[in-house]
Amino acid sequence: MGSNHRARRSGAALAGVALTAVLAAGCGIRTTSVPVDAGAAPSRVPCSLPAEDVSAQAHQGIPVQIYLVCSSQLATVDRTVRTDETAADRIRVAQVLLEELQRRPSADERQAGFSTAVPEKLRIGAARVDDPRGTLRLNDQPEDLSAEALAQIVCTYAESTTLAPGGTVVLGGPGKYPARGYLCTSETKTRPQTAALPTRTDPGPDTDSDSETGTGTGTEMGTGG
Repeated sequence: MGSNHRARRSGAALAGVALTAVLAAGCGIRTTSVPVDAGAAPSRVPCSLPAEDVSAQAHQGIPVQIYLVCSSQLATVDRTVRTDETAADRIRVAQVLLEELQRRPSADERQAGFSTAVPEKLRIGAARVDDPRGTLRLNDQPEDLSAEALAQIVCTYAESTTLAPGGTVVLGGPGKYPARGYLCTSETKTRPQTAALPTRTDPGPDTDSDSETGTGTGTEMGTGG
């Protein structure tokens, strides 16, 4: 009798353990080999694009570099442009680069995090008679543009020997205000939203005619990185 009684007690204990395991499984306490979807991983913004074949670019047009906004900074992007004008036509060079700044970034550029703040309505005009040599007049006051847009324009133009042979970009607007010389610094590139663009109310002495028209450089349409 004692032996049968102990057997019944052991069986009941085992049944209790089994019941506890079932209840635990019902509460979700179990392992699974199926991966749990925790959502997409945080995306990274590389601010870089695959390098293009230079020889292929040459067949498409003239390679240039412009500054776009990426990760709250300015970064260069390679573009290819076509123009019937010569590089000595400063207004045409400035307008072509401005149009590239205004153009909506390509799908690859957007995926890499690039954007532009330059308004589409902006245009380049000729300098006035009393303007310093090298002045470019916009149809909006430069100071009325967003800080990012002005930084994009200045840094793109500053690295073109046609538009800024001395490194200073001289810009004016449609009003009677005098033109100013703008500089693109490392701080401008790293903090375009908040960094004040260094300006010179006196853009400096006139440049010589060869530098002004951009002859003999071989890279007049382009900008350096």
